[in-house]
Amino acid sequence: TKQLNMKVAAASLLLSLAASASAFAPSISSTSASLPATSTQLFERKTFITGNWKLNPQTKAEALELATGIASAVTPDSPCDVAIFVPFPFIEPVQKAVGDKLTVGAEMITPEMQGAFTGGISAPMLKSIGVEWALAGHSERRTMNKESDEYINAQCLKLIEQGMSVILCIGETLEEFEKDLVGAVCEIQLKKGLAGISIEEMSRVAIAYEPVWAIGTGKVATPEIAQSVHATCRKILGNMYGEQIANDIRILYGGSVSKDSVDGLIAQPDIDGALVGGASLDAENFGRIINHEVGVPAAV
Repeated sequence: TKQLNMKVAAASLLLSLAASASAFAPSISSTSASLPATSTQLFERKTFITGNWKLNPQTKAEALELATGIASAVTPDSPCDVAIFVPFPFIEPVQKAVGDKLTVGAEMITPEMQGAFTGGISAPMLKSIGVEWALAGHSERRTMNKESDEYINAQCLKLIEQGMSVILCIGETLEEFEKDLVGAVCEIQLKKGLAGISIEEMSRVAIAYEPVWAIGTGKVATPEIAQSVHATCRKILGNMYGEQIANDIRILYGGSVSKDSVDGLIAQPDIDGALVGGASLDAENFGRIINHEVGVPAAV
C-alpha cells in the first residue's frame, strides 16, 4: 500500500543518514580504554638528580676524588640531568674536574649584593665563576641559620635577577606532618618563597620537597606519601602560575634518598628527580642513583 511504501522509504532514509554520520564520527580504538599516561610521560619533564654535599668533604683532594668518581658515572645513557651543590671553596676545582658532564652549583647565597656583610657570598660573585644554580631554603638553613621565608625569597629573587636558576627547598617538620599540615606548610613556603617571580621566570626554578623529619635520619617518606605531597605542590603551583607552569616545573624529592629507594620514588608520576644528601658523598652509591631504573611500575 501507499502508507507501507512511505514507511519503508522513511526507514531507508534514516539508515542512510546514520551511515553518513558514522563516516564523520571519530573512531574509537581499543587503546583509548588503556590507563592514562603519567604526567611525566605527558609533559616530558626530564629527571633531575642532584647532590647536596653540605659541609663535606674536608679537603680539596677529597672533593676532587669524589667529583671525579661521580662524573665517571654520568654517561650518554644516564636518564637524567645531574648537578652537585658543593661548598664554596671547592666550586672551581670541582667544575674543572667534572667538565661538561654535570652542573656544579652553590649550596646557598646571601641576598646582599655587596658591602659590609662579612662572610657573604653574592649571586654576581658566583655567576662570575660560572655558577648557574644554587639552593635556597634548605631545611638546615631554615632551622640552624634561622632563615625566614622572606630571606629565602630574597635569595631566589637575586638569583633570578642575575639570570641564574634556583632550587627552592620546602618541607614540613614531623610535628606538622603528624598534624596533617603538610599541604598548608608547603603552600605557605611556595607562595612566600616565589613571591615576585614571574611566569616567564619560572623556567629557571625547580622545587625540592624535603620532609624535615626524613633528612639525615634514614627515614624516607614512602613513594605514596611523597607522590601525594608532590601532586599537592603541583596543584598549588597551578593555582599560582597556571596549568602550563605546573606541568612543566620539576619537583624533586629529598630526604635520605638512597640507591635502594630511588627507583620507587622516581617511578611516581609527579616526582621528577631527587635532592640527595649523604648518598651523594659516595660516588658508587650516587652513581646508582643517577643511573636509576626507568620504567619501574609505581606502587599503588
